[in-house]
Parts: sequence; C-alpha cells; structure tokens
Amino acid sequence: MGPGPVNGDPRVLRAMSAALLGQYDPAMTALMTETQGLYRDVFATGNDATLLVDGTSRAGIEAALISLIVPGDRVLVARFGRFGHLLVEIAERCGAEVSVVDAPWGEIVPVERIAEAVQQVRPKLVAVVHGDTSTTIAQPLEELGAICRDAGALLYVDATATLGGNPVETDDWGIDVVTAGLQKCLGGPSGSAPITLSPRAVAVIDSRRSVEAGIRGPEDPEAAPADRIRSNYFDLGMILDYWGPKRLNHHTEATSMLYGARECARVLLQEGLDAAVARHRLHGRAMLAGVQGLGLTPFGDLEHRMTNIVAVEIPEGVVGDAVRSAMLEDYGIEIGTSFGPLHGRVWRIGTMGVNARRDAVLVTLAALEQALRRAGVAVPTGGGTEAALDVYAGEP
Repeated sequence: MGPGPVNGDPRVLRAMSAALLGQYDPAMTALMTETQGLYRDVFATGNDATLLVDGTSRAGIEAALISLIVPGDRVLVARFGRFGHLLVEIAERCGAEVSVVDAPWGEIVPVERIAEAVQQVRPKLVAVVHGDTSTTIAQPLEELGAICRDAGALLYVDATATLGGNPVETDDWGIDVVTAGLQKCLGGPSGSAPITLSPRAVAVIDSRRSVEAGIRGPEDPEAAPADRIRSNYFDLGMILDYWGPKRLNHHTEATSMLYGARECARVLLQEGLDAAVARHRLHGRAMLAGVQGLGLTPFGDLEHRMTNIVAVEIPEGVVGDAVRSAMLEDYGIEIGTSFGPLHGRVWRIGTMGVNARRDAVLVTLAALEQALRRAGVAVPTGGGTEAALDVYAGEP
C-alpha cells in the first residue's frame, strides 16, 4: 500500500507464466501487434508509434529523451517533485540546455508560468511529470499541448504514476510523447515501459536515423555526429523498426514482460478506462478521509492530489520509519516515506491497481491506527475506518 510497486494483479502474474516464444515466432509478433493496439486505447491515442520499451519506467523516460534531444537543444522542465529533478538530470546528460520552472513540493506549477517560460526559453522540448509520487500531486496537462504546439515545441509527459488510475488523454491534450510503467495503477510488475509517440515526435527521431540497408548499415557520413542518437538500446528509431512492419532485429524481446504488459492493458480495458479512474478516485477519497479521521494532516494541495496516493504529515515526536516497520512486520502492510525535503516528514499511502479496493483501504487504516497507538499517538478509536466507511456509504 505504498507509492509503488504495488501487488500485481493475479491475472497479470498468471499471464507471465506462459511458455516463452522466440521473438520472430508468428504468435509472438502477433502478440506484439495486439499489444500495440491495446495501449493505443490505454493512452487514448491513434498514434501508430505505440509500443513497449523493455526495462523499468525509467527506461521509457531515457529512450524518449535520448532519442529526441540533440546536444545543445533547449529543454524546459516543469518541476514540482523528485521526478522532475530526474527529468532535468537525464536531459542534461543528453547535452540539453535545461531551463526549469519550479513549484514548491506539494504544489503544482501554474500553467501561466509554464506558458511564460515557453515564450522566454523557446524550447525544442517541454518535459513534465504528470503525477509525481514524491509529493502525490498531479500537474494539470490539458492546456500544455496547445501552448507547446503554438511555440513549435514537443510536449513529453511521464505518466508512470497516473496511467490507468487518472485521466490521461494523449490526443485530446495534444501530448507528443507519453511514457509509463506497469507497477502502479496498471497493477503489473516493474520491467516494461509503455510509450506512445505522435507523428511530430517520430519525425524528429526519423531525422536522426543512421543509414539503413535492411539491417543497420554504416553511419551516414553526411550526418553531424551530434545529431546521432547516442544509445543503441534506447534508440527509438531502431525500436520503432523492431515493432513496425519491417521487424528489423534490435534486441531479444522480454517475452514474459510482454505477456504481463498485454494482460495489464486487457484487464484495464475490460474494466473500462472511466470505471478504473472512478475506482481509484473512490478508494483514494476513502483513504484520504480515513487518515483525516485518525487526526492526521494530509500533505500538499488536495485540489490537485493524484487519485491513487495520499501523503500525510508524520505526527510530531513519532519516528516515521518505526511506524512503517511496525506496519510491515506486524500486519504485512507496506507504506512509504518520501524523498529529499519530505523524507521522514510524510508517509505516502497508495491505493492503486489491484489494491484500489475497499478491504485493502479498511485493513490498512485499522493497522495504521494500532501502529500509531503503540507509538504513543492518541488517535480516535475506529476513526479511520469509520471515516472511510462514510465515504463508501455515500456511493450509489
């Protein structure tokens, strides 16, 4: 019940136990094609370039940024938590001239400030985390696509923590690249990074391709070395050829992860995107009400809280890690702390994926009540579970 990874959906784990296939087995390539179609629906996009990058969600982030950024490119990052800092670091490693528009942890970056920064910086790429689990805050995205497009910039969004449990409208919001992971709202294990790219983003990648001659040939002598993608594994041009009709060899596909990613999408779409978001919103509201019922103070801007995680201030005099250890050792329930300025200051409690359900919320709140009481905190008896039950009672 932490910020992720969370428990895997049993259907996903069963799917991953299927027999392995060779990467060019017709059944395997058919599964790859099917998975692409499923994730178009998950991302709410018509992008042909929708696929998986083998690796954790950070692999998807690196593949996107290293394939789009040429050294010297101007990149603007909207930063309001730990993972905004990660985008800055990766962009700098790609050789970008990085500008940042910051907000205090627990707040969003106002859209007007991003728009002003876009006009001042004139970046090639604007990068933003949708939901930063370090702060539990979700950055509004609806207006950013138009702002970027008017300025000739690409918009990249890291939706690792939000996809499947919060609205992510790739096409309607005008997002050029979205990456994610399986280990949060999608209810799978870490190890596969879904990604979708708009035709504008693909055109940038295509402009950086090496010469092709059925297989990758020698580098184009006319291409400036700075324009070449400086990774083989994360070269999205090559990965697109691998997933596309050419089926050009790139790497050995992570077969079991493909099975898992496919099943994550199937489970989500069977439930329905709107229904899944509503489920995460309901159980997130119940958890929020529950921690408030225990007398705890939520952290951050509640108006922009992610549906699937809540942060609460650790009561004064309480050793946060000791309570976390008691929750884990006595009840088998994991909750998280945070990073940087919030480490030891807040607990982060997730309700996502298969754990976004009533019994998980109520048991977690009951265990937290007992752990707090043993830590010397006077909490209302049954205050957490009663508050959560009131939320559920108000649902049709």
